[in-house]
Amino acid sequence: MGCRRTDCISRPLSGFFEKLGSLVGSCPLLFFVIPLILTAALGGGFTFLRDREDNDFETQYTPKKGPSKVTRAFVKENFPYNGSMFSEERLYDMGHYASLIALSNGNSNILENPAFGDILRLNDKILNITVNGTLRYKDLCAKVYGECVSNVILEIVQSNETQITFPVYTHRSISVFLGSVLGGVVTDANSSVVSARTVKLFYYLDNLESTAEASKLWLRGFKKLLSDETDSRHIDVSYFTSKSKQEEIDSHTTDGFPLFLITYACAITFSVISCLRRDNVRNKVWVAVFGVLSAGLAVVSSFGLLLYIGLPFVITVANSPFLILGIGLNNMFVMVADWQHTKVNDPVPKRMAHTYKEAILPITITALTDVLKFSIGVTSDFPSVQAFCLYTSISIIFCYIYTITFLGAFMALNGRREASNRHWLTCAKIPSDNLDHRSEIHNICCVGGGYDKNTGVEKKQPASNFFKDYYGPFLIKPWVKGAVIFLYVVYLAASIYGCFHVKQGIELYDLAADGSHVRKFNKEDREYFSDYGPSVMVIVSEEFPYWDKTMRQELQRCMQNFQGLHIVDKDIYTSWLDSYLSYGEEANLNLDDKDVFLKNLTQFFDVSPFFKQDVNLTGDAIFASRVFIQTININNASMEVHMLKDLKAAVGRCTVAPLLVYNQKFIFFDQYEVVVSSTIKNVCVITAVMLVISLLLIPNPLCSIWVAGSIASVTVGVTGVMVLWDISLDSITMIIFTVCIGFTVDFSAHMSYGFAASNKSSPNEKAVEALAHLGYPILQGAVSTILGVAVLATSEFHTFRMFFKIFFLVMVIGMLHGLTFIPVILTLCTRCTDKDENKDKSLKITKL
Repeated sequence: MGCRRTDCISRPLSGFFEKLGSLVGSCPLLFFVIPLILTAALGGGFTFLRDREDNDFETQYTPKKGPSKVTRAFVKENFPYNGSMFSEERLYDMGHYASLIALSNGNSNILENPAFGDILRLNDKILNITVNGTLRYKDLCAKVYGECVSNVILEIVQSNETQITFPVYTHRSISVFLGSVLGGVVTDANSSVVSARTVKLFYYLDNLESTAEASKLWLRGFKKLLSDETDSRHIDVSYFTSKSKQEEIDSHTTDGFPLFLITYACAITFSVISCLRRDNVRNKVWVAVFGVLSAGLAVVSSFGLLLYIGLPFVITVANSPFLILGIGLNNMFVMVADWQHTKVNDPVPKRMAHTYKEAILPITITALTDVLKFSIGVTSDFPSVQAFCLYTSISIIFCYIYTITFLGAFMALNGRREASNRHWLTCAKIPSDNLDHRSEIHNICCVGGGYDKNTGVEKKQPASNFFKDYYGPFLIKPWVKGAVIFLYVVYLAASIYGCFHVKQGIELYDLAADGSHVRKFNKEDREYFSDYGPSVMVIVSEEFPYWDKTMRQELQRCMQNFQGLHIVDKDIYTSWLDSYLSYGEEANLNLDDKDVFLKNLTQFFDVSPFFKQDVNLTGDAIFASRVFIQTININNASMEVHMLKDLKAAVGRCTVAPLLVYNQKFIFFDQYEVVVSSTIKNVCVITAVMLVISLLLIPNPLCSIWVAGSIASVTVGVTGVMVLWDISLDSITMIIFTVCIGFTVDFSAHMSYGFAASNKSSPNEKAVEALAHLGYPILQGAVSTILGVAVLATSEFHTFRMFFKIFFLVMVIGMLHGLTFIPVILTLCTRCTDKDENKDKSLKITKL
């Protein structure tokens, strides 16, 4: 392949940055103070933080245009609640409720004493919770025929009935579904309950505005009672309320703040250690500290600005500072590396000009790519993703600006100290050579300012020499190249295989802290009550002639298709239409006649009043109706994905009438339909954006192509390895995954730019020189970023731990590409001698 230069933009940009560097070197105080003043002004926006917080789980973490939200609006309009006829399966939203799971200690039967006695005593305490002095559960409960909705299982067991069939039992002539309230059930040949391990109780409150505040207080009282409960010796109790999930999301904020502080402490420590020099003048300790400070200022400025504007602050935004820290440290390492390749006796403005010319262009490439990537994320259908991307985009812009102003200015000030041969800590002038009449300790602590007399630049660090003298020459050996290509093929094949086995979905208990009552409840709920999933509404969403026998039979066949699904119990089915037909048959009614059908509906509803809530009858037309099916074996998040797909496939097979399926949980399941497509779209967009920017700014189209290709390669690798680390793909990991993938650009772009800009004549020499200058900074950036987010691995929250896992995978696999795969592939694909480049002395290698 011929090496055609594509640096029409990079040349003038390099010239501009050279002049900017000289200006910063000449007036460092100006560029140092202005960012501090700006940060102080914008930081005032944090006073609005509490007002801007918006962590509503449904609003932020479900698709704005999710189909289930549209269906819910339809259900709400056509099947409004009847406050006097509460029905759990007919709820279109969560409502207000509390629930508990009582698990018998050991393997005893919870339906027998003493365990059942503990349940009854605990139930009495709950019913007697008092708020506002006088209000109890009976005053706030959801009602049927004027009576509170009761936990029927308690009545059934107390009645000492010997043959309790499962999962459906007829109590007082009413069929009661026990699959949602009994867990760990053992039955005999007649489906009668022999024993059970757990009982789940529900306490539903009304939805009246007049009692809304009292209901919240009652739920708090319920939580306090259960958290303090110590009298139940024979049962283990977990509990949950309709507010618990939101409370857990809100608590992420308090957990994230100390982690943020620890992360920055770790980053400062690593940066200081990696920038330590034995030379007391050339020491870059303070540059490392101010590199971290520069990233912190960027976060304060960007967040403050957006809080001033009024942008909602979502918990996902708490991950942004960790990313900005990684970017800021990488920028700092790049600039320090280039500074060290300038001649120490040159004036500071000239050294800064050279540093900016060589360092800022690759920093610009990565910054521009990241900003564009996150700007595209603002169009996401997830509000939490939108908020995260907007906060992060603005933070990257501020980080870039502060790198070339604040950090650059401090480097210039530090350069003046070095030019005066002053000590890095005391700033006192010190000799550059050891003094014979002084002790060894004095010479170690109070002498500095040495440099390589042959080249006029600072002495190279041992790590840089390792990449130049050992790693680079080793990597270009023919047999090593063959081994690398073989390993790459194996890596790609294994990763592609893993991609087809990635799990989708998120467990509700993963949204809670490890020791939280929410996590305990949801884990026990999944373990003991997953044999029966949610009850699903199947809705006929348009006017339909139910009295037309032919069309009615076609509709019934559609319903039978649902009952035939492997995730649906064919024997548990609630249908107003089937019940009405049975009613008509008993009363000798000709329900194939429209007038007869409509005339007798009112009488039927008097007999079976619950069914009145399932039919939208207006005048002489039925505009909508619904029946209920019972799902089974929904024992993990992946099964929830399959359930939704199977139900919607059944909807598509029905041609006689338009159907909808709905359960309140489907609002959260909608994410599964868009998470994979959104992730693929985001990665493709990132790759395309990176390719365009690379073609404009990297002086070799082949290198640009491999930069873009590395993004796809790392994406496949991380996705495949996710299987081994038990990471599922959901709306939260999608955010983290998309964000992290973008940072692979840093490694590939720097290495490819260094390779393309090298003046060496052969591809092997180009690779060695690029590794010599880039290897150590890339290693520093990757390790510092991993250490920066490593503290998240200790978090009590699954969300933060997932962030660490995915970020770790991206950094390791991305670094492997940047330091191994990319150099080898470029040497194999590049066959030109670059003679034209040797003539171009204006563009020198980026010595990072």
